[in-house]
Amino acid sequence: MSNPTGDVLDRVDPNDQRNKCVSDVSGIPSGAPRAIGLASSQRPTIHLPESSSYRLKKKVLGQPLHTEELAHERLGKPTALAVFASDNLSSCAYATEEILRVLVPVIGVLAFSLVTPITIALLVVLGFLILSYRQTIKAYPSAGGAYIVTRDNFGLIPAQVAGVALLTDYVLTVAVSVAAGTDALASAFSSLEPYKLFIAIAFVLILAYGNLRGVKESGKLFAAPTYFFVLNMIVMLGVGTYRMFFSSLPKYTQAAGMVPFGTKHGTDIFMGAGLFFVLKAFGSGGAAVTGVEAISNGVPAFREPSWKNARDTLVIMGGLLGVMFLGLTILAAKVHAVPYEKGTPTVISEVGKAIYGGGTTGKILYLALQAGTMLILVLAANTSFADFPRLASFHAGDNFMPRQFMTRGHRLVFSNGILFLAGAGIVTLLATGGHVSRLIPLYAIGVFTSFTLSQAGMAKHHTTHKEEGWKMGLFINATGAALSFLVLGIVSAVKFREGAWVIMLLIPIMVVGLMRLNKAYETESAELVENAPMLASAPAMSRHVVVVLIDHLDVAAARAIQYGRGLRPTAFRAVHFDLDPWKTHLLTEDWRKLGFSNIALDVVECADRRIPRAAVDQVLTELARGGTEVSVLIPRREYESSWHRLLHDRSSSAITKALGGIPHCNVTVVPYHLGSLSAAETTLLIPTNTDPRLGAVVMHESRPASLMTDTSNLPTDRMTIGSVPLRTRANVAGRIRAVRVQPFGGNPSLEATVADETGELILVFTGRRAIAGIGIGTLLSVEGMLANRNGHRTMINPHITLLAAVESPSAPTH
Repeated sequence: MSNPTGDVLDRVDPNDQRNKCVSDVSGIPSGAPRAIGLASSQRPTIHLPESSSYRLKKKVLGQPLHTEELAHERLGKPTALAVFASDNLSSCAYATEEILRVLVPVIGVLAFSLVTPITIALLVVLGFLILSYRQTIKAYPSAGGAYIVTRDNFGLIPAQVAGVALLTDYVLTVAVSVAAGTDALASAFSSLEPYKLFIAIAFVLILAYGNLRGVKESGKLFAAPTYFFVLNMIVMLGVGTYRMFFSSLPKYTQAAGMVPFGTKHGTDIFMGAGLFFVLKAFGSGGAAVTGVEAISNGVPAFREPSWKNARDTLVIMGGLLGVMFLGLTILAAKVHAVPYEKGTPTVISEVGKAIYGGGTTGKILYLALQAGTMLILVLAANTSFADFPRLASFHAGDNFMPRQFMTRGHRLVFSNGILFLAGAGIVTLLATGGHVSRLIPLYAIGVFTSFTLSQAGMAKHHTTHKEEGWKMGLFINATGAALSFLVLGIVSAVKFREGAWVIMLLIPIMVVGLMRLNKAYETESAELVENAPMLASAPAMSRHVVVVLIDHLDVAAARAIQYGRGLRPTAFRAVHFDLDPWKTHLLTEDWRKLGFSNIALDVVECADRRIPRAAVDQVLTELARGGTEVSVLIPRREYESSWHRLLHDRSSSAITKALGGIPHCNVTVVPYHLGSLSAAETTLLIPTNTDPRLGAVVMHESRPASLMTDTSNLPTDRMTIGSVPLRTRANVAGRIRAVRVQPFGGNPSLEATVADETGELILVFTGRRAIAGIGIGTLLSVEGMLANRNGHRTMINPHITLLAAVESPSAPTH
């Protein structure tokens, strides 16, 4: 298949360091020889343009990754537990503290008698959520996040509520986790207390940078901190339990900086706290069940049988969280660990100090506990960096978010989503001062909204499909939905004045905004698709006028004229707008002398010196005749250095913008790269090597980006494409990098370009419009006769063997 830019690129001398950028209209005669599909030993080195910002990006993020490297490694249960459970397991580090922060100011020391029952109530909710998401994983083994489950069962609009709730949850997960991780660090090193907010922001920037570089969910990266934290918790709980039964545990007394002790007392089941404050404490502790959904989101990452391994891992995660949460709560109640108003030292830090004591071994174990707590909390924030960009891309794929969120960046990650998440997380930290207690009310709303919709969606799924055991599944998911909705209602009511109103207001506003965006996208799509086939096959305009805007008589203008004549117009206009009579006089005198192939120059009045307006008037004059298509060519000089651009205006951009809205007016900027060619080099470059079968080209050793870099999956007995002579039968192998799509109205044929590390060739299958498995990225072995077809190395109707076929494209799943 032909490459429209290859004709130019293959004739550019790679040794000419001035040729940093080559345009497809850069001054090569149309009759010049073609050279596409060459072997690597015959390919020219191509100097593609790279801006200073792109070069900086490469230095900061590394070389861009090839699409082939977008591989998803399947994980075993131990590694998957570390990858997906960090968010959930880390929540026990602050959940107990948030319960006590509500109760202690109300009932003082009696809070330690009430914190354990509230924890047990939360564990009941956790148990039903674990059972509920086991059902979700089985029903949605391709990934069953709240967005997908709600979309499949309730439609796109309710799914936006679930999606927005999840998106806000991910933002708040970043803020809560880094803030809590910073508290753990400041608890061990009190001198860092004044700098907590800056440290938290630094954590966000480090995580964003790592994810922009394409750091994968590496098992080793996540496993070490996660299991280090779990090990430290087990040791602390073990030592604490031993001392509680066989020795003694110290108790903290009220000290400066602690939250004030309340004076209410009572003998009822609430210790005098009152139902409102108990529910408020329950809502604050609800943060402990966050992160349950992470495993259902990542089912495809598990080894087969993926759904079964995911369900087992979910139970293990829930069991670990339950043991650590309940154990920490009991020990905190025994030692009377009281939260501090400024957030540090944390309750888990106080419990660690009380259990380990002040000896050398105790200090080492305490510092290890704080290190493990900090690491797992920061890694919990990284979970959002993995999930938020992916969820945003799903929304964008459904036309409910800007399509920029669908674009994979320099390192094959959704860079726009990562940058947006980092920015939103930092803004949230600044708005709340990085205080975990201020973030928790915001956090819980999004979490339990998504839980409720997800489990309600699963309940509807059971009633719709009535699969085996659906009644039990319905009971579990309906109960999970009811409990999640109950917690959501509690949090909304008791935390409303503490910041929950922000999320309760933000979610509907965002949903309305996304719906308006969706309507705009759908309207745009309908307008673009409607009547497109009719317009594409409509007769061309009877008159085509090419207008070249002339400012100076120079090579740039001559290049634009050359290009315009190649368009074969019915009328050709060279137009100069008269801004300065003296300058216009000099231009017209030079024009008469040079002749410019007998092309007339139209000098047009521009009394107000508004060139864009004059250009519009010129185009409208041409279009007034009817049946006319106008192509406006704007010569533009391109400069190698940024400072050169500061010396010249960019009026071409204003002209392009002004003309862009006129129907049947097409604007083309014809660049001339200053310094690219000397006066003696304006003709075709003289080739350094010639092949009579392929034409005259500049030959150089190179490895074009289109060629294959990883050949480990290709047969070892194959011939390389570049080594096969023409008119020879050969067996080669490679990856399909391009496919030509033929319309149904034309002659049926399928063309595909296959490449290996040495070159590329075109496969032509006559009488076929498509072949199952043939698509971009397919690895295949090919046997046939290599021929030269219009300057391209070609095999016609070869025998093929698929080595790795591509899957048919489908809608994205969470």
